[in-house]
Amino acid sequence: MTKHTILYAIAGDVVGSAYEFNNHRSLDVDLFNPRNTFTDDTVLTVAVADAILHNKDFANTIWEYGNNYPDRGYGGRFAIWLDQTDKQAYNSYGNGSAMRVSAAGFAASSLGEAMEIAGRSAEVTHNHPEGIKGAQATAAALFLARHGSSKNEIREHITAHFGYDLSFSIEQIRPYYRFDETCQGSVPHSIVAFLESADYQHALRLAISLGGDSDTIACIAGGIAGAFYKKMPSEIELFVKGRLPEEFLAIIGAFDEKFG
Repeated sequence: MTKHTILYAIAGDVVGSAYEFNNHRSLDVDLFNPRNTFTDDTVLTVAVADAILHNKDFANTIWEYGNNYPDRGYGGRFAIWLDQTDKQAYNSYGNGSAMRVSAAGFAASSLGEAMEIAGRSAEVTHNHPEGIKGAQATAAALFLARHGSSKNEIREHITAHFGYDLSFSIEQIRPYYRFDETCQGSVPHSIVAFLESADYQHALRLAISLGGDSDTIACIAGGIAGAFYKKMPSEIELFVKGRLPEEFLAIIGAFDEKFG
């Protein structure tokens, strides 16, 4: 049976989308909100997966997907990048590099390869060291989760190799956490949401309950959680797939078939 791959991250984006600018600081989240839809996180996750699957250029593929699916909540500087044909990276350390990277963790056959693919997928836009680090930390956590590392091992690896402080709890920071689109202000928080979770659905609830950039935090946390737990509730799968274009479903299916 084919296993899921990038749908874990995409589902986080979709179920978190209704709360990005309407934060809900509680675990009592409606994961099936009728306003839920796919955002830029999903578009670019599929773009990166397509590039890996078909050995395409990351910059060109990300640029094409972004322009084919406009008005999906792209960041300001990324939107400007989409309007330019030279595709020059702009030294960003925004969390866009991390939200789109889950395919790297699933496609890689080694931790080193996961880091390498993540770096290449990030640097075409987010070539600031923190932008690359956020993508690589996410891909590393996902790769380790997929290949049997314990949560303590993942925590220790991310702390030691990336310098992120993962010692806080979601409950501790929830009262004062605010919208933060940087890698350093959202990637560690996404990883902690996974580390505290009891299952995939719980990881999404924890991520969304933090507030802030809810869809992206849930996207990152969801990708890692899915790699670790290796399953999601069937009702979430059906709900999310029902909100995706056929083109996306085809790429997801082909990626699952090859790397799942």
